[in-house]
Amino acid sequence: MLKNTSRTFYLFLAAHLAVWTLVPSLTNTNLPLDTIEALAWGSNLDWGFNKHPPLSAFSVEIFYQIFGNQDWAYYLLSQIFVITAFFVVYKFSEDFLKNKNYSFISILLLEGIYFYNFTTPEFNVNVCQLPFWALSVLYAWKGFKDNKNSDWLLFGLFAALGILSKYLFIYLLIAMDIFFCYMIIKKKANFRSLISLIPFFLILLPHLIWLTENNYATITYGLQRTGAGDQNFLDHFLHPVIFLGKQIGILLPFLVMFLFLVSKFRTKFNFKDKKLLFLLSVNIVPIILIFFTSVIMGVKIRTMWMTPFYLFFGVLLIYIFQSRINLKKLKNFSIILLFLFIFSPSFYSYISITKTDKRTDYPGKEISQLVQNRWDKNFNNEISVVIGDEWFAGNLSYHLNSRPKWYSTLDNNIENLNIQGGVVYIGNPKILKEICPGVFGTIKPTGICMIGKK
Repeated sequence: MLKNTSRTFYLFLAAHLAVWTLVPSLTNTNLPLDTIEALAWGSNLDWGFNKHPPLSAFSVEIFYQIFGNQDWAYYLLSQIFVITAFFVVYKFSEDFLKNKNYSFISILLLEGIYFYNFTTPEFNVNVCQLPFWALSVLYAWKGFKDNKNSDWLLFGLFAALGILSKYLFIYLLIAMDIFFCYMIIKKKANFRSLISLIPFFLILLPHLIWLTENNYATITYGLQRTGAGDQNFLDHFLHPVIFLGKQIGILLPFLVMFLFLVSKFRTKFNFKDKKLLFLLSVNIVPIILIFFTSVIMGVKIRTMWMTPFYLFFGVLLIYIFQSRINLKKLKNFSIILLFLFIFSPSFYSYISITKTDKRTDYPGKEISQLVQNRWDKNFNNEISVVIGDEWFAGNLSYHLNSRPKWYSTLDNNIENLNIQGGVVYIGNPKILKEICPGVFGTIKPTGICMIGKK
């Protein structure tokens, strides 16, 4: 038994934050792809983008305005999102578990799932969902239990922010709707929860307007990522089986850790227990829903999409088996936890240092400096716009001191350009060489076309 559980919990959060901010900051040359992509969008903020809704871009842009192009800041941002989710899950668990030791263990178990350590240095839409997934669950439970307007309004707020992080968040909301409908049928809930729709739709409204004005681009992209439309008969069986196999593999370290806590696995399920039904709803039902999406549509479910789905798995298992947990076995559990806590960042460092062909090895800062030097020799105004894909042009937008706005193309964007500013195109060198009206050059593997004032 821990003597001061709360203090130890906060020390754990601080250690997680420090380790997973420091390790990628020291071992990566460049920010990961998805982070650069979000920064590219952030340079030219809108209520949506061609791939995702806007919240990840808003988040990184806030940090850019504070810290500029300091890579460590975006690793820190990612870990702030992670430990915020951990903290919310911990506070949620206090209403479900017998003591704070169990609540702490429910968080420690999450270190056995690589979504919450190894993959977190890359701030992206999956990481962006984490705190809002946790907060939505917390305030949905508070709303159901206490039926306060304030809790339902906060639930609507965080649910909307979750959708603005990634549309896949809707699987959690559908699962909650199923739970609430069941409870209403059983006359154990009322319709006051509908008040949550007020902040939900108010916050989503600008994005919904953007969607209609942009031909539902993000929805189309999401369907393309699943491979929708190219299925054959076997895909309806093969993709769901692959999905289940991957989930078992992901959860294996988590389950091994849990094995060292439980004396016996026999337990009784009381399906009249509202707490158990709620935990099953927010943990199991979203996974069932996404599994049947794969079965019905025959689509691939990409592994990283499942990042927020397991946040409350520790709470669920400990709640079910808490009468079987033997805290005398905590020593063996702690050994495995310590091993994973050291192994995961060590392995990340090893991969980062030894493999030299990753996105995080891209010399984005050096290339941007070369572009800036060449620009300064030819032009006397600043670079205000970069045009190209999110990776090559996004790196220029991030690293150049003028923080130029990023565009994938100038189509329909000419009226937004600053006529006093300079433009840099980056892309296929053969095409750019033929059409460049300004100064052309190459920095392998891309071509650079610069148009400015002399």
